[in-house]
Amino acid sequence: MKGLAKIELQINEKRITGKRSPMLYGHFIEHFHRQIYEGLYDPSHPMADEDGLRRDILEAMRNIKVPVLRWPGGCFVSSYHWKDGVGKHRKPLFDKAWRVEEPNLFGTDEYIRLCRKIGCEPYICTNAGTGTAEEMSDWVEYCNLKSEGQYAKWRIENGSPEPYKVKYWSIGNENYGRWEIGAKSAEEWGRLVRESAKMISHVDPEAQLSAAALPDIDWNINLLKNCGDYLDWLSIHEYWDMMPEENSPADYDECMAFTDHIDHSVEEVRGILKAMKLEGRIKIAFDEWNLRSWHHPNVHTIRQGIRKEDYITPRDKNDENSMYTMADAVFTACFLNAMNRNCDVVGMANFAPILNTRGCIYSHKEGIVLRSTYHVFDLYVNHMGDTVVDLWAPSVPDLRVTGKDGREKTVGALDMLATTWSEKPGVALAVVNKDREKSFSICLPSDYTGSKVTIYRLNGKEADSYNDVGRTEITVRREEAGRYDGKAEIAVAPHSVNVIQVMP
Repeated sequence: MKGLAKIELQINEKRITGKRSPMLYGHFIEHFHRQIYEGLYDPSHPMADEDGLRRDILEAMRNIKVPVLRWPGGCFVSSYHWKDGVGKHRKPLFDKAWRVEEPNLFGTDEYIRLCRKIGCEPYICTNAGTGTAEEMSDWVEYCNLKSEGQYAKWRIENGSPEPYKVKYWSIGNENYGRWEIGAKSAEEWGRLVRESAKMISHVDPEAQLSAAALPDIDWNINLLKNCGDYLDWLSIHEYWDMMPEENSPADYDECMAFTDHIDHSVEEVRGILKAMKLEGRIKIAFDEWNLRSWHHPNVHTIRQGIRKEDYITPRDKNDENSMYTMADAVFTACFLNAMNRNCDVVGMANFAPILNTRGCIYSHKEGIVLRSTYHVFDLYVNHMGDTVVDLWAPSVPDLRVTGKDGREKTVGALDMLATTWSEKPGVALAVVNKDREKSFSICLPSDYTGSKVTIYRLNGKEADSYNDVGRTEITVRREEAGRYDGKAEIAVAPHSVNVIQVMP
């Protein structure tokens, strides 16, 4: 460890920030490009099961214990009518959001079967663009009523006698945005959400409802004044490396600049909830997030692409695996650390998407690739605790980086989180090193002398390492470090994500 900057940690397990919901490690999938069709749902594939779902993808989803899966959109949902996707007689329709044909082969029943196979909670986002309050509540009838009414009876006719008991429902998707089909003004949104929530709660009083929001005072105050009594969640989204029109990914240092105040949206929405005396009653669902935005040129613009080569073919660029490096892994870990630190108000977060496009899993005809971000979820889901406790370091080195906007920023070189378990003693630390070149040395408190130390290290040889078909450069390595002697130091490599378990 000689020559490495030494970071001494102080941990107070009695100072509890909060108990983290498993749903902070949630995911999202949308009817976009190869996420559903030719991705997760591919009945002709040799690995398809009896429901047309890829077994290898299901297994990868189970391994990271997906707790909740948001579906079907995303922008797709704002012109999606759920009744077209159930029953025996389905017709292909034109998806006006993404300008492709939607075959309607994967609908509500297929989605619920998917959720049951991977053991996650379903989270359905409803059409608040071209849809109505009645259509939304009809969907809840189909899923949650036992047998009353035509829609519950339709579900039974379609082969599901027992209700699906879908607990989480979102009213709308980014209806504040000009790009969204059926975008609304703040006043229109408040009224629609109120009436939709009213009808849904009449169908199922136990349904938990979220509504599209953003860190905007006027939008949220209008929404909460109209609907605060009906809502359990506010839904917010954020992508940092924006590339909808030009696929120009930020480099490693530019990605590190994005980690500056990564939780600003949470802080701003928390302030509004607190000011309106709703903190503690309404939580935040950060139900769409990723470092890099999806690339889909010439569809969210006034002038639409004419040739498919202008607006559909470029979507393949999302699946260039060389883009998903240790920068994505380090950013993802920093985001998850921030959500854990805000677990008193953030109860759900959904990585967007789980498969293909910017997903943590990439599928191809012969199998799958686990991108760098997949391994971050593996670390946090399987090796971190559920209770966030106080961690403090007297000095954390600064890191100077230049952002994508050309401005210099100073961020902490390390991002650290301490957790414990509700059901067993011990502590698990997440230590993220953002510095592309420097290693650091971590010193545990002497209180842990005699404890067994296990280290899980996620890294690649270079900051720009990546995984691809036939190429695995980023993996998790487990290291048994023995019993802590009260003075040993733990090296943390450059551009790495590390989980350190300290057990009695």
